[in-house]
Amino acid sequence: MSGRFLRWVGYGIAAIAVAFAVVLASRFGTDPGLVDSPLLGEPAPAFALSPLEGGEPVALEELKGDIVIVNFFASWCLQCRAEHAALTSTADAFAGQGVTLVQIGYQESPPASIDYLELAGRSESALYLADPGSRAAIAYGVFGIPETFFIDEEGIVVGKIIGESDALVLGATIDAIKRGERPGQSVTGDTSQRPED
Repeated sequence: MSGRFLRWVGYGIAAIAVAFAVVLASRFGTDPGLVDSPLLGEPAPAFALSPLEGGEPVALEELKGDIVIVNFFASWCLQCRAEHAALTSTADAFAGQGVTLVQIGYQESPPASIDYLELAGRSESALYLADPGSRAAIAYGVFGIPETFFIDEEGIVVGKIIGESDALVLGATIDAIKRGERPGQSVTGDTSQRPED
């Protein structure tokens, strides 16, 4: 009798443990970085950031009237390296068409970002900015990189790409914004959350 009772108690504990695991998995199993950005449809957080090499800060407000692509990157991010050529070629392809690419260094020193860009290449049409203290990244809710935000001519965040982008996705998103559409958020791959040790 006592053996049977203990067995049923064991089954009950096991059932409770399974139920608890299911609740945890359903509630906390989703990557918080994949939740739709609360910025979509809202005015883009303002920033005034200095170029990586120093100089006068560039304010987002100065770019109003253009479609602005804000990309957070770092030299230690493998996905950022993989998408860099696509960003550069997109900035060049849309130069003079009211589209501005802004790349913001994420959680690294400006010299590290500069060294990376010297190897990876730059677009003459893009702006490369430093983000001391990660204030802009925090304002944009950046969870991992690369993350790319699309701001329309009125200064509203209308799109976001989480993960590595490519020229096709970037071009299609820009074209959609030019048509007055709001592309929303898409997840194209993994992100990196901190420098590799």
